[in-house]
Amino acid sequence: MRVALFVTCVNDAVYPATAIATVRLLERLGVEVDFPPGQTCCGQAQFNTGYRRETEPLVRRMGAVFEGYDHVVTPSGSCAAMVRENYPRIARKAAAEGRGTELGEIAGSLVPRVYELSEFLVDVLGVTDVGAYFPHTVTYHPSCHGLRTLGLGERPRRLLEAVKGLELRELPGAEECCGFGGTFALKNPDVSAAMGTDKADSALATGAEVLCGADSSCLMHLGGILRRRGDPLRPLHLAEILASTEAEPHS
Repeated sequence: MRVALFVTCVNDAVYPATAIATVRLLERLGVEVDFPPGQTCCGQAQFNTGYRRETEPLVRRMGAVFEGYDHVVTPSGSCAAMVRENYPRIARKAAAEGRGTELGEIAGSLVPRVYELSEFLVDVLGVTDVGAYFPHTVTYHPSCHGLRTLGLGERPRRLLEAVKGLELRELPGAEECCGFGGTFALKNPDVSAAMGTDKADSALATGAEVLCGADSSCLMHLGGILRRRGDPLRPLHLAEILASTEAEPHS
């Protein structure tokens, strides 16, 4: 099995520990992981802001960089959703405008091979107990793209429930958006901050030590609110919890 890590811009620039944890986890499970250095942005920010035509070169680049891999795994529901949901839309529009079928061929090849991390673990590798150890209380925030677009369902929770030493606490209003939404947070900062504050308050009410998520962008948004207020709750990506073991515990 030849697997490529699609690291995403946020993890590459801000949260490299999440990418490292993803590789550690997959390699522990016997997966050979490559990191294609030519990867860049998937185009989500451009697409969501309305620059649809400008996203097309990034679709081509993604197709070229990840060509030949059996699977492409990313620790980000939003970036996985961008490829799986929006690349076909971009391709259809290009074809409808008479600009050929190249993008459709790229999407047709790439889309079936792209997996969010919890999907890959549960659906492809067929595991929920990954041998993790994390002796802390945790509450889980299901990001909108994972919940509504990818339909991750209970996969992340099943993985967390199998972690030795971990106590999972229910998050009130778990299905409510945290308010980040990529460029939504830039265009509507007051609304975004209010939504994030509500989500942070709900997480704090659980009494958990750690707020877990499967998308670093949501954790960045909520972590900023928690840090500014001096709250003790610590945001942490799912990959970092699953990569933690008794021999190599998360610091």
